[in-house]
Amino acid sequence: MLGATIVNRWFAKDQGLVMGIITASTATGQLVFLPLLAAVIASEGWRAAVWITAIAVAVMIPVVALLLPENPADLDLRPYGATADVPPPPPRANPIVVAFAALGRASKSGGFWLLFASFFVCGASTNGLIGTHLISYCIDHGIPEVQGASLLAAMGIFDLVGTTASGWLSDRYDSRWLLFWYYGLRGLSLLYLPYSGFSLYGLSLFAVFYGLDWIATVPPTLRLTTQIFGKQDAPIVFGWIFAGHQLGAGLTAFEAGALRSLLGDYVTPVLISGTLCIVAALLVLRIGRGRAGEPAAVAA
Repeated sequence: MLGATIVNRWFAKDQGLVMGIITASTATGQLVFLPLLAAVIASEGWRAAVWITAIAVAVMIPVVALLLPENPADLDLRPYGATADVPPPPPRANPIVVAFAALGRASKSGGFWLLFASFFVCGASTNGLIGTHLISYCIDHGIPEVQGASLLAAMGIFDLVGTTASGWLSDRYDSRWLLFWYYGLRGLSLLYLPYSGFSLYGLSLFAVFYGLDWIATVPPTLRLTTQIFGKQDAPIVFGWIFAGHQLGAGLTAFEAGALRSLLGDYVTPVLISGTLCIVAALLVLRIGRGRAGEPAAVAA
């Protein structure tokens, strides 16, 4: 949500590309930290990994406080690509009131609920399933935890490429069709995973296809949110949509663990998430079609 605010405030063009780069930085952190933290946990225990993460976060506090200005106007600049001066943001109001007022306006739109549902599936198929359970799934098949973490890191390499490219594409093509392909390919990769044999070739194939759209859904989802709800409301509405992402992640993290304990393997929860992705791929094509005025707003 902070990234969405920064993109809308600082960039008048290439917003999708910038959001893609910001989001892809998650993959960079994944690539840098995951193998290291897995090795530390294996040798020193989980508390040492928590300290490393906490220190890394603390180091960023002075960077943000000292080097990141609030608005372009603070530096006597226009947003990148703007051809005229942009008025400053409105005066700050009670954030709780602002957040729920935006939710009240957005909830009257079918587009909001379709985006919310699709991001619920996004969370269910990324953080909730693969981000939480892939290493355990690998251990079930005799792959040590450090190698499992390295697989996640390798997926981060492909995500860095895929999410940046997704941002570039969302500036040029219909975001609904982009989301259709992202959710569809993610669903197919998850449906393939239990039958990959967990061989080097099978997991490498999964890492490529899944990794390319790990977070690639973010730029087109933000673009659709901005087009439907306007620049002013978009970051807040996107926050509510992202709450759906976290809800899906939390429920699936629990569901996958419970089914693993009950059934003895991860096949069923993986197939459930893969199927949900196929459903989401079909749902996103309906965004902007259920309400008068929305089709034109989301035409790219």
